[in-house]
Amino acid sequence: MSSDKRKEVPPVATPQDFPVVGIGASAGGLDAFRRLLKAIPDNSGMAFVLVQHLDPLHESILPEILSRITAIPVSEITDDIHLTPNHIYVIPANKILTAFDGVLKLTPRDKIKTNLAIDVFFTSLADVHKELAIGIVLSGKGDDGTVGLKAIKEHGGVSFAQDQETAAYGDMPQSAVNAGVVDFVLTPEEMPEKLREIVRDYQKSTIGNTQEEIPKEDETAFKSMIILLQERSGVDFTYYKQNTIRRRIARRMAIGKVGKLADYLNILMGDKTEQQALFQDLLIPVTSFFRDPNTFEALRETVFPALFKNKAAEEPVRI
Repeated sequence: MSSDKRKEVPPVATPQDFPVVGIGASAGGLDAFRRLLKAIPDNSGMAFVLVQHLDPLHESILPEILSRITAIPVSEITDDIHLTPNHIYVIPANKILTAFDGVLKLTPRDKIKTNLAIDVFFTSLADVHKELAIGIVLSGKGDDGTVGLKAIKEHGGVSFAQDQETAAYGDMPQSAVNAGVVDFVLTPEEMPEKLREIVRDYQKSTIGNTQEEIPKEDETAFKSMIILLQERSGVDFTYYKQNTIRRRIARRMAIGKVGKLADYLNILMGDKTEQQALFQDLLIPVTSFFRDPNTFEALRETVFPALFKNKAAEEPVRI
């Protein structure tokens, strides 16, 4: 089937219960895109969204190029296009892309966001698709993608970066690695198989399904993990959002290819490195705030005095 025929029938709206893979690249990205897409099976069950730094003055021919190397339908994104599995979507030139409840939104690109298109999309992808969001940073100059991968990890998703040996320009993937927000550093050819493994293991995990009650044996293991983390870190996670903690644990289990919660608990009890990895995953969204003394200085010197000014002792202050 030709690429023209594939694009005649646009994807229809579907329930957003499948993984969405954001793939970002800049300089040298075309070769990396080709190598990665060639390795993706036709029936992966995932949607792939390609975001590249493109010259705003030239129309992108990326969909036509990529259509020649894969049987998966390749579509250039139009306004309000719906995501569906087993499709590849490509950002058009001079646009910024965001995800909104299974719909891809385009907005004009301004000068401030010229080199942040990947961060903008990844951050929105994480916010909407949570643990079903996956981010991949390929070849490119600069550091676009690092902030976006951090957001994906915060929401329970998984992050990849291209290895330095195969990246034409290693700045972008290395920036993400240096920031500690990358789960796997692989060649483009290796990524699709690892994606399938992670998604399969995550879907089999009871702890990752926050819509269902945890079996009693898993509930016991879950509580034991909370106690273990408190003993080893001094942080009590009892009153954190339990769904968030369950997603982060499921994420670590999928990365480590561990199927049962009891087995993961045994690993935690004997592996201090994994304890630290889970602890860091749980604290990703909050540690930067507590490490910023200027924040608390401003609260003490400016905000609190203003809030309590002219208030009686019994008057409440809501924050």
